Formats: sequence, C-alpha cells, structure tokens
Amino acid sequence: MEKERSEKDLVIEKLVRQLLIEIGEDPDREGLKGTPHRISKMFKEIYRGYDQTKAPKITTFPNGTDGITYDNMVIDQGDFYSQCEHHMKDFFGKYWFAYIPAPEGRILGISKIGRVVDYCSAKLQVQERLSHDIVAMLKEALMKDGAPEPLGIALVMKGRHMCKESRGARKKGIMTTTVIEGAFRDDPIVREEFMHQVGNVTEV
Repeated sequence: MEKERSEKDLVIEKLVRQLLIEIGEDPDREGLKGTPHRISKMFKEIYRGYDQTKAPKITTFPNGTDGITYDNMVIDQGDFYSQCEHHMKDFFGKYWFAYIPAPEGRILGISKIGRVVDYCSAKLQVQERLSHDIVAMLKEALMKDGAPEPLGIALVMKGRHMCKESRGARKKGIMTTTVIEGAFRDDPIVREEFMHQVGNVTEV
C-alpha cells in the first residue's frame, strides 16, 4: 500500500498539473492522469542529494591494519547521472577517481566511492561543482579523526549534456572536468599513470 502523500508531494503535484496546462496539455487526459504524482515520486529519487539523511556512510579503514601498508594508486571507475541547474536537463557520463593513501592515513571502502558520486549527483548541478563536491566529500572521509591527507587525489569526469544536445546548439560532445591534487598535480609520472588509465575516451 502506498504511503500517504505529504504536503510537499501535493504541492509538487499541483505545480506539475499547472505546468502541463501552461504548455498546452490536458492533465486530465488518460495518458497524463497520473503524471503529476509520478513526477512527485521521481523527484524524491533523483533529487535525494538535498536530503542530508540520505548521505552515504563512508567506511574507511586505518592503513596497515591488515598487515599491508598501501601507498600506491587506487583507481575506481563508474557512471554518473545528474541534472543541469540551468535548464534541468540531464547530463551523464563516466568518472575516474584515484587516490594514493598516506602510510599513516586511511583507506576507503571501494563501494563508497560510487555511492558518494551518486549522492552528490542527485541534485541540480554543474559538472565543475559536482567534481569538487565528490572530491571534497571523499577527502573529508579520508581525513577522519585527524588522519593525514592522502598523498594525492584525482577525479576526471566526462559527461554528455542534454542542454547542449537536445536544445540550443544541438551538438553532441563530451565535457571533461578534472580535480587534481597532491602527487597527481606535482608528479608528472603519477599524473601520466592515472591519465593512461582514463585513456582517450571519445564516447560516454
């Protein structure tokens, strides 16, 4: 049985209904009868990044607790999906996150990286800010309880933007943003190793 709708749900449904009328639609026609309610439910999911109670718990472990002190590069790659704050159109693509743990620092639970990407993406964003939000959240977790800063941290995001592809310029293309810190910024060999993993991606 579906939960009773909150006051916020009803407000969103009323606004969506009015929007349908303003663009020339009939919200009472068969195909649209449930659309305001469906959109209200969808907003809870795709904009969950505004709800701090849904922020992921980022598990970290002290480096060396399993008998191995790891101070080489750790890389995670995956997909992301968000919405542009300028036109509320989708943008989506791939990310590559890497860090080098400090010997006396902490290690990330690998599944938590994707959860942080999803949470930071679940609000109206621009790709530049999204990149910084992800790195800031993961870096804060790595420095929990006074742990030292990782030796390096890097993020590359490559995204397609529907505000460019489906309106306005109507041109397909990939936007790339980067956040590079520590050894990834200062050491060309480290940076080259990471960028080699990213590769020459021309489709996302």
